[in-house]
Amino acid sequence: MGCQYFDPCDHGADSFTIAIPQVTFGRGCLGEAGARARGLGMSRVGVFTDPWLRDSVYFATVMDSLCQSGLDSAVFDEITIEADDASVVRGAAFIADGNFDGVVSVGGGSVMDTAKASMLYGLHPVQDFLDYFAPPLGAGKPIARDFLPHLACPTTSGTGSECTSISVLRINALQTKFVLANPALMAQQALIDPACCASLPPMVVASTGFDLLCHALECYTARAYTRWDRIDDPMKRPLIQGANPWSDLAARKALEIAGEYLDRGVNDADDLEARDQLMWGASLAGMAFGNSGTHLGHALSYGVTHLMQDVSTDGYAVQSPFVPHGISVAVSAPAIFRYTAEAAPERHFEAAGYLQSDLKGAAPADSGEALAVRLIGLMQKTGVPNGLSGVGFAPADVPALAASSSRQIRAIANSPRETNLVDIENIYSAAMRY
Repeated sequence: MGCQYFDPCDHGADSFTIAIPQVTFGRGCLGEAGARARGLGMSRVGVFTDPWLRDSVYFATVMDSLCQSGLDSAVFDEITIEADDASVVRGAAFIADGNFDGVVSVGGGSVMDTAKASMLYGLHPVQDFLDYFAPPLGAGKPIARDFLPHLACPTTSGTGSECTSISVLRINALQTKFVLANPALMAQQALIDPACCASLPPMVVASTGFDLLCHALECYTARAYTRWDRIDDPMKRPLIQGANPWSDLAARKALEIAGEYLDRGVNDADDLEARDQLMWGASLAGMAFGNSGTHLGHALSYGVTHLMQDVSTDGYAVQSPFVPHGISVAVSAPAIFRYTAEAAPERHFEAAGYLQSDLKGAAPADSGEALAVRLIGLMQKTGVPNGLSGVGFAPADVPALAASSSRQIRAIANSPRETNLVDIENIYSAAMRY
């Protein structure tokens, strides 16, 4: 607790809160789904998945386990890759009409995020979909705490959604993503089976791997929780609270895993050690950012997915335009950490070390460049597009990208360096190509 980064300041928070679900990790643990669901009091289960996973062995394993435990179930699979409000509206109707006493989600972040939000809107409907989102986007309506128990079963090694109280949704009318965050959204338990990653295509592993890497890197370099205003009512204290000693623990290990195994996991599907480690790293990074929040990497990624045009990505059966989330984060990351390092050079230097950057002869003042070089090297080794130009953007797009991302107020404020619209434009300009 003596870390100088968390020194108290006037009117700043003097405590932080940690929340994570009960986690089971290991190959084959999806077979425990029935016993775990029954242990949570479920008898009729609403199962969330997506159309691509509906016929998979992993989904079949979960369904067989539920059946063998004597549980009744119904399946909702009308979920898009990159979850959106339309999927949630459909999922909310499924929850409202299903007479369920529990939910099981089987899939990537989009499935888990849709399950979380569908429970909210299905059990506690509102007139305007945006009512639960924080101002200025929504009305900031309080979220009730009475949800159905949720068992989350991730099938990709990136989002960490099984460990967070966050649902990231694309609001179709605005053509961009926003974050819905509340402790009530967190799953009670998670079954994390790394066998799910064995068959993932290389670019899917690269995208999810960069998502976990940037989760961890943004958590570790985020504004300290003591720099956020004190909130006296403990029931209103957010888990998106800035870097703290707990998030540091999980983020450090996740960075070490990304530095050691990302290249291996992408380029060798038979390297089960690497893919298992990436799955564990994704959950650790989820535990970290679920209790701290991300910052500019994720804020600026939403401008990319808002304004993308005529672009697609290998390994994803999704029509253009489509940039997967982890890639949308990665393409700006080197420029972002060159920028943020000035505000917290020691933290960035430590993070660079955990990520196995070359720090020979370097000092904290060199941390931004060391991180950028390491990130660019990993992008090259894993085939990630070379900056914003690699996903179809040009310098003329910078003002529109910056205007879009500037709406991500909370994430931008979580950066260790104060950031305005001109700063965001400069970062995007620097991220065009490396």
